[in-house]
Amino acid sequence: MTSGPKAWLRRHPLAADALLALGLVAAEVLLTTLTPREYWPPHLLAALGWSVLCAAPVALRRVAPWPAVAAAVATLAVPALLGLAPGAQGLAFLVLTYTMAATRPLKTAVAAASALWLPVAAVSAVAPLDGVTEGVGSAYLALNNLLIGAVSYSVGRAVHGRRAATEALRERARSAEENQRSLADRAVADERRRIARELHDVVAHHVSVMGVLATGARRVLPRDPTAADEAIGTIEATSRATLREMRRLLDVLRTDAEPAADLAPQPGLTGIEALVDQVREAGLPVTLRVEGTPGALEEGVALTLYRIVQEALTNALKHAGAATAQVRLTFGDGTVGVEVADTGRGPGPGGDRIGHGLVGMRERVALYGGTLRTGPRPGGGFRVYASIPVEHRGAAAVA
Repeated sequence: MTSGPKAWLRRHPLAADALLALGLVAAEVLLTTLTPREYWPPHLLAALGWSVLCAAPVALRRVAPWPAVAAAVATLAVPALLGLAPGAQGLAFLVLTYTMAATRPLKTAVAAASALWLPVAAVSAVAPLDGVTEGVGSAYLALNNLLIGAVSYSVGRAVHGRRAATEALRERARSAEENQRSLADRAVADERRRIARELHDVVAHHVSVMGVLATGARRVLPRDPTAADEAIGTIEATSRATLREMRRLLDVLRTDAEPAADLAPQPGLTGIEALVDQVREAGLPVTLRVEGTPGALEEGVALTLYRIVQEALTNALKHAGAATAQVRLTFGDGTVGVEVADTGRGPGPGGDRIGHGLVGMRERVALYGGTLRTGPRPGGGFRVYASIPVEHRGAAAVA
């Protein structure tokens, strides 16, 4: 944080304006001392006291501008009753006019200037000061005061316009910088997509080669083990190259805000039981039912089932209240289904309570050609059901 007198004054506008008011009084004292003694006011100390009173509204010019204007107009009783106008009074009117013109909208600035200087002109015309004659002299004094007020107002509006123009330029510069950053980000994203497409083609080619080699190795294995061994060696080398290209592909697709790739295995069917236990320990009674024999599913399908259960149980834990939940996995011929149902309050009046999680579920299920159904249960609560067509990779059951 910036330190120093200027920074302190910016943080304390009332103290800064109080010092300005004292400065106006000090300026009048200085002018009085430079004036020949025969022109001094008859009651010098009283006149200085009135100067302090007339300069006091300046201390409120930023924290309470309209009360400051009203207080300044009220000090016009001094020249009207005593025929004496302290010098600090005129300076205070100039400062207040400038402040309102420089910091307020046009209508407010005009209203403030009118409220300040029209009473000054009226007092100058009706109650002329000592040494000013009636008639032409008082009218001239009123016109002179109005011109002084107009000059102060014009200076304030000029400053207001300059500040507005400077702020507009800053905003334009910020907008241009944001647009430039957006264009740069878009160019980076386009280049990443292009590289990702190229790497995808490379990976797809490697996988196709491995498939052809594996088929050939299986066919020639009984009659030519040496050729089959060479093919398997090529498959091994190609798989390693494919893995390296996949890692490069993930590096390209990963944004700067995302963490580095996690090489730990993703959860699957074996993690659902542990997930249910965690939610049960968190306070939501959950039961798990498995119908059918789970075969060796693709890792992506198993991960999708795990994420659906995770998202549905998380939402049930957040929104269901005092309720119970049930997770049911169904393994049939060619399909696998998952259902998560709770007996809680159901969706709130604000709409679907799952929100972005529902979108993620639907995207995952659609990726494998499945269907997703969500909604309130007839007796209360909420239900999430997904069905995914699968092809079992083998007959070995998953523990």
